[in-house]
Amino acid sequence: MDRKQEERARCDGFEEGLQDNVGWMGVATTSRGVATVVLPKRSRRAVEKELSHTTGPANIEARRHLQIAETALLRYLAGDSQTLSLALDLPDSSSFRLKVWRTLQTIPYGRVRSYGWVARKLGQPRAARAVGAACGANPLPLVVPCHRVVAGDGSLGGFSGGLPVKKRLLRLEGINF
Repeated sequence: MDRKQEERARCDGFEEGLQDNVGWMGVATTSRGVATVVLPKRSRRAVEKELSHTTGPANIEARRHLQIAETALLRYLAGDSQTLSLALDLPDSSSFRLKVWRTLQTIPYGRVRSYGWVARKLGQPRAARAVGAACGANPLPLVVPCHRVVAGDGSLGGFSGGLPVKKRLLRLEGINF
């Protein structure tokens, strides 16, 4: 094990910064799966700051999840894959948020749905704003594809990674805004 691997093994879980053509992204894993995805930032340091809250036991399983996630995310961002079927370690959160995040995972690649659609799917048609808040709190963007959720009027709505990143992700999936 080299020095970088030893340092990572001493911390809780594993994390990695990876660079794509938009900037640095980050992934943190635990023994259960991917716990955090950090959307593109200008520097590796900014990504590392967001990943600093990673928790969980450092072990071989966490390292395996990290390697699988890195490969899958880079393939997706290169346009070589339409799926991100990864083991997830979702945080403790409200049951509403968890239901929203599970519903987001049913939105197919290359399609968008509205915040209202998600709310109706949950049986709470007046909860579109709460769906937006749950999307904003999503710790696993891309994997839990909140970028595929748009406003009811067809505009982009919001996105925790910024609207330029949302547009780029949608264009990658063949959707032009």
